[in-house]
Amino acid sequence: PPTTRETTLTMSEVRASHLLVKHQGSRRPASWRDPDGAVITKRSKAAALDELEAYREQIESGAVTFADLAAKVSDCSSAKHGGDLGFFGPGKMQKAFEDGAFALQVGEMSGVIDSDSGVHIILRTA
Repeated sequence: PPTTRETTLTMSEVRASHLLVKHQGSRRPASWRDPDGAVITKRSKAAALDELEAYREQIESGAVTFADLAAKVSDCSSAKHGGDLGFFGPGKMQKAFEDGAFALQVGEMSGVIDSDSGVHIILRTA
């Protein structure tokens, strides 16, 4: 059954998960997977985009679920929750990310979203 929060959810909030691939141009080129940034600081944006596209194809083909892949490879600490960022409203995320998330229908996965953090794919879940 839906929670009270879900039944009272307004259009001013969405819930989304994401998979982040950081690169040398990311505002913080380190992550839980690469605490010292040894790999990330050597990854070009083009390489990050290629990696992200490959992940997107794996999800679309059904080879792996979004949550399982995000848990393994996302450079965001949300990986421990399968990429789930919870509910958020306008002004809580970087503009490009927010715009991408709000443009999706529930259950829809984005193309590449480029932000100061890196490159993402977003799955809107509510």
